[in-house]
Amino acid sequence: MAAKSVFESLTITVEIDCKYGVILEASCTLATEHGRNYVSSLLRGHSLREGIDFPLQLIQTHYRGKATNALIAALKDLYTQFEQTKGLVK
Repeated sequence: MAAKSVFESLTITVEIDCKYGVILEASCTLATEHGRNYVSSLLRGHSLREGIDFPLQLIQTHYRGKATNALIAALKDLYTQFEQTKGLVK
């Protein structure tokens, strides 16, 4: 898959524990299964209630693929959506 295509459509989807904001499972639309599994392992276990600085740092430090900027943008979007909905779920 061309890097341009990855940047246009990359998404991150997560299952979150509503009480603590912890990422229980994460998936993304990277082209390879290995890449998807690696990103999932980087994100799993982090609480979005503590912000996304540390998960962003993990991606920037450990993921060396061409989609790094797209993953960062997707994670920031995910966090924005979490912030908008966290008061709605009890």
